[in-house]
Amino acid sequence: MNVEDMKKAVAKEALRYIEDDMVIGLGTGSTTAYFIQFLSEKIQKGELEEIYGVPTSYQAKILAMEYGVPVVSLDQVDAIDVAVDGADEVDPNLNLIKGRGAALTMEKIIEYRAGTFIVLVDETKLVDYLCQKMPVPIEVIPAAWKAILEELSIFNAEAKLRMGKKKDGPVVTENGNFIIDAKFQRIEDPLDMEIELNTIPGVVENGIFADIADIVLVGTKEGVKKMER
Repeated sequence: MNVEDMKKAVAKEALRYIEDDMVIGLGTGSTTAYFIQFLSEKIQKGELEEIYGVPTSYQAKILAMEYGVPVVSLDQVDAIDVAVDGADEVDPNLNLIKGRGAALTMEKIIEYRAGTFIVLVDETKLVDYLCQKMPVPIEVIPAAWKAILEELSIFNAEAKLRMGKKKDGPVVTENGNFIIDAKFQRIEDPLDMEIELNTIPGVVENGIFADIADIVLVGTKEGVKKMER
């Protein structure tokens, strides 16, 4: 299987965890987009009923609406049964780096509250330790970005403001904030680093998701592999 086939395979496998009368956190990104598509097909065929999606971003919301998946906001539900999302890195203890799509704050809010958090990745996202390949996205208040860059130098991180590719200036999140990408040499204790970064004044949230994933479905050339906490 190529990477796209792996993404589709894990997206279909995730449907095995979805039942009638569920509220589902809908993640952001290319792999989760397949999940939303396949979820819609089951709903349209009548194989799933009373399904409601809580999107983590405008991208997820627009996709869900286009595919006919009923959408509700976080404040309209009492609980989230299952959240399904991708990740940029997954370490052997199921700690994650997320936020390449700049939706990390709402992703963390929703996925932290889910009864079960299922992560969908292809095998290229597996790493020995966090920050092996990808930087940690950090959402920051715009007025504080430069001061936070200086603060991150204490951690010996290579940090820079994320700039837009199809627009002039920095990437602006759906919350109206900026994103700093910080490449650390190695993150030995993800939970400690996650907490420490969030104590920096001006930081809204960061892309380390420690001790939160319950199941990781990994697309490989041999098929889908399940990793479980």
